[in-house]
Amino acid sequence: MSNVVVVGAQWGDEGKGRIVDWLAEKADIVARYNGGHNAGHTLVVDGKTYKLALLPSGVVRGKLGLIGNGVALDPEALLAEIGRMAALGISVTPEVLQIAETATLVLPVHRALDAAQERLRAQPLGTTLRGIGPAYEDKVGRRGLRVCDLAEPELLAQKLDVLLEYHNAWFRGLGLEPFQRDPMLSDLLAMAPRILPFVGRVWEQLDVAHSSGKRTVFEGSQAVMLDVDWGSYPYVTSSSTIAAGAASGTGIAPSHLGPVLGVSKVYATRVGEGPFTSEVDGALGDMLRERGGEYGVNTGRPRRCGWLDTVQLRQSSKVAGIDLLALTKLDVLDGFDSIDVCVGYMLDGKRIDYMPATHAEQCRLEPVLKRFDGWEGSTRGIRSYGDLPRQAVALIEAIQQEVGIPVAMVTTGPERDDAIVLRSPFDEAERTRR
Repeated sequence: MSNVVVVGAQWGDEGKGRIVDWLAEKADIVARYNGGHNAGHTLVVDGKTYKLALLPSGVVRGKLGLIGNGVALDPEALLAEIGRMAALGISVTPEVLQIAETATLVLPVHRALDAAQERLRAQPLGTTLRGIGPAYEDKVGRRGLRVCDLAEPELLAQKLDVLLEYHNAWFRGLGLEPFQRDPMLSDLLAMAPRILPFVGRVWEQLDVAHSSGKRTVFEGSQAVMLDVDWGSYPYVTSSSTIAAGAASGTGIAPSHLGPVLGVSKVYATRVGEGPFTSEVDGALGDMLRERGGEYGVNTGRPRRCGWLDTVQLRQSSKVAGIDLLALTKLDVLDGFDSIDVCVGYMLDGKRIDYMPATHAEQCRLEPVLKRFDGWEGSTRGIRSYGDLPRQAVALIEAIQQEVGIPVAMVTTGPERDDAIVLRSPFDEAERTRR
């Protein structure tokens, strides 16, 4: 089977949905394996914009979408997203979407906890306040609710009592109003008949797909630098964002995953707090933000902008198992006189070629920058590598050399087909399998 795993190689917002959509043309299934509706994937097709959060990006092409057990699923958000897709002419039915029985539910109490915890932090983490972190905490704490619980109303009520007994002690301890069970239970029971037709054994469907030779794209949300283990802790998400998470988050065997395609912008962005060594302030950072449309898909928050960090990208590629790179938004750099790339760090007067684990050391890093010539004219919509300005080619080849990973694809605009394909991840999967 020719499977491909797509991971964000930076801090998220790299354009993974766009890449997954492109891969989905030649795939049978797109399986989402982590995160929740704190993620946002934007697709532009024939001038029409689709903004996805929970739905796998393949639904726009009518491919079977699977939401794995590793996803934190807010049923209210999912139903609202299905409604928005219907308004855009995309019908999401149980024939094109299946949800893992064991996916964790995100509840209103989780959103309340998220907001309260963020207010109490001396240094806020910059969460999306969608309740994703507290939902994962309940999952690990073995008091969480899962999608399959919606089919058992009596047990659902009992499990809500256990969950709220735990959290309301915290609310009361802070002098906050305890959370009421009955309104939440009533809403869940009302949504259950609309959610349950989508529920199935995702692990089994993937096993059957593997046995029958079908192609699956495993879609990750967020990115390596937001991984709970490998990111810039504590400014991270609460799930596994690396390729290994595709196996644990869907139930497929790790040996069946296939090559890993890491997605990176040709510059860098980050949302929220946390160290960002190659960040650019002032007019230049503002220019990158405006030209790249660097605002959150779901939250509208402005993204911090900076130069590409190849040290970070190289380290992310190693821990996430990235085999190929997709570079996005090359056209955003059109017209820059010069372009910097971070190729090393200075830490307390010593040059290093890795990102330290501690937050304190990460905050003391200074970037070692290498300058490249910019180019005149526009790369927007170019679909042949030979048509790129020589300076753009030099930049791409330098990134490839610094990171040590082949570049498979470069995007040159927002439309689905604004891309240069140098090698197909599916061809790589077939070659590896043989």
